[in-house]
Amino acid sequence: MIDEEPELIESRLSRTFTWHGYVMQIHIYQLAGDPDWTLEVVNEEGTSIVWDDRFTTDRSAFEAFQKTLDTEGIEAFLDDADVLPFRPSRLH
Repeated sequence: MIDEEPELIESRLSRTFTWHGYVMQIHIYQLAGDPDWTLEVVNEEGTSIVWDDRFTTDRSAFEAFQKTLDTEGIEAFLDDADVLPFRPSRLH
């Protein structure tokens, strides 16, 4: 049996975004047949930040990104130097 990947519809509002020299990828997408949109931001280190909230429009998802940038600053999207990398446990 072959597992099929769900069809993703990418918003025209998805883009590469540069802010004071920091480059991020903004992905706004929905699953085919699902009315809600998902917001994901990927920073320069490849860290993906996905909002738990779903959005009724792609525009409201993009506005949530802008609001976060305005209120929390670029730091909301950067890797924190104090975060320890995840090391999977070994199961025997």
